[in-house]
Amino acid sequence: MGLLPHTYVHRLAFVGALFGLWAATPSAQVLKVADLTAEDILRLDRAKTVVLIPGGILEEHGPYPPIFTDGYLNERLTQSLAAAIVTRQPGWRVLVFPTVPPGNSGANDIGRRYTFPGTFTVRFETLRTVFMDLADELGAQGFRWIFIAQLHGAPNHSRALDDAGDYFHDTFGGRMVHLAGLTSVFSAIEGPKPAAAKTEDGLPIHSGMDETSWLLHLRPDLVRPGYRTAPVNGDGTMDGLVRIASAPNWPGYFGSPRLATDAHGAAIWNHLNAEATRVALTILEGADPRQLPRFGQAMTTSKVDVELDAASRAAEAKRAARQQQWLRAHSK
Repeated sequence: MGLLPHTYVHRLAFVGALFGLWAATPSAQVLKVADLTAEDILRLDRAKTVVLIPGGILEEHGPYPPIFTDGYLNERLTQSLAAAIVTRQPGWRVLVFPTVPPGNSGANDIGRRYTFPGTFTVRFETLRTVFMDLADELGAQGFRWIFIAQLHGAPNHSRALDDAGDYFHDTFGGRMVHLAGLTSVFSAIEGPKPAAAKTEDGLPIHSGMDETSWLLHLRPDLVRPGYRTAPVNGDGTMDGLVRIASAPNWPGYFGSPRLATDAHGAAIWNHLNAEATRVALTILEGADPRQLPRFGQAMTTSKVDVELDAASRAAEAKRAARQQQWLRAHSK
């Protein structure tokens, strides 16, 4: 919801230096937590171990990209981050968690449609609690460096993960960073376009030219071919997108998927990968992530986004009340 304007700066030299690092990374330095034993975990040097937690959201993306579109990007980003960290930080290890798929507030919330085919979200409090619980487990076991790779454009989603990270810092003194919640990283998902394409695609927030392009680059096998003749469904303002998403026949996307290309997707991926990696390494070298601008906080200045976020939370409160009513009736 609501991409921020940014200066799109290619870091091709940096990306080129990272190319192929994942394949060349010693397997002993990048570990999958699911494959380890308790003794393996015990032996890790906490001061030189970075935990990566990939995530996503199961969210409708219209007729063309799959519902785990965000997750495929986050998983690829996690792989790249792992390779960059162990290459840049000799003697360090990366502990990669299984993907945590729940997310909060699908794009269908923009039209105040809180049930939509293909969207399977959890409440704000649920998402925040899951990551606060993980913060407690990791912090109590001595881990101090954690990055969450869970790019999704809902401000409430980002705030939930930011809260979990702040809790980890205040409780355990380490860093648990919602990487895509930092403005410079989040903004990197909007690629440069010719003026005509920019006008046609409108505000690029969901499943249009940009998002369809990065799937064409990362997982072309999962993009349905109908995107090539998709009707234009965009607007340059959030107010306009709210009107579009509120229509009874809204197809689940904004913008112009027909403009999507593998080349455009590669440009977005390279930019995002370079910026996320740069920020992560800077934090490992001592930068304080709490001093960096956050997407969730920036969106509190957007009246439309604030209203949509409040409406989403109100709908979630009704869901929570229904669940609590059932629990009270069936408690033993």
